[in-house]
Amino acid sequence: MARLTRKQKEALAKIEKGKVYSLDEASALVKEITNTKFDASVDIAVRLGVDPRKANQMVRGVVSLPHGTGKDMKVLALVTPDKEAEAKEAGADYVGLDEYLDKIKGGWTDVDVIITMPSVMGKLGPLGRVLGPRGLMPNPKTGTVTMDVAKAVSEVKAGKIDFKVDKTGIVHAAIGKASFSADKIAGNANELIQTLIKLKPTAAKGTYVKSIFMSSTMSPSIAVDPKVG
Repeated sequence: MARLTRKQKEALAKIEKGKVYSLDEASALVKEITNTKFDASVDIAVRLGVDPRKANQMVRGVVSLPHGTGKDMKVLALVTPDKEAEAKEAGADYVGLDEYLDKIKGGWTDVDVIITMPSVMGKLGPLGRVLGPRGLMPNPKTGTVTMDVAKAVSEVKAGKIDFKVDKTGIVHAAIGKASFSADKIAGNANELIQTLIKLKPTAAKGTYVKSIFMSSTMSPSIAVDPKVG
């Protein structure tokens, strides 16, 4: 087992063993225990009482974080020429079609989100092996396959993120930066949690939100009271 650094020990000492913190307390504490030289991401992990192997218990969706992600999301808009101008005006970093499809075929994936149109999806099918494992394949359910390209680009730039429960029943999401105020971290976290609660599958039995943990890049995890809101 790797030995803890002095800073890691100091951070751990600030977390009361066995304590479950309120969302506000955890949001303040995560700032206190973050010692990175860069602006660390603040992440949340929510364990849900679902079996993701069953289609009727899959939890997937999108949420617009009220205070943004703190990250400049790089957006590629794969659109036909008539949609290029609106994608650029909305703030897309890369706009085009065939030249970017060729780049992706060559292994280029230096973007955070790809937005496209229904008519273009057929061309993306063969690129599933490249885009799928990186979570970059556009999907109508997350609003990244749409005719309203400008709106989709603007929402991503403003802090819209998509999430999906993993095979162990956990939803992981980045909800901001350590430089955010505790209020903003709590606000973003609460927005995600409330969205998850609204998406509870009717087939899910027993306790739905089993546990919540908050952490920042390289920090220890803080247990958050799962009875939020």
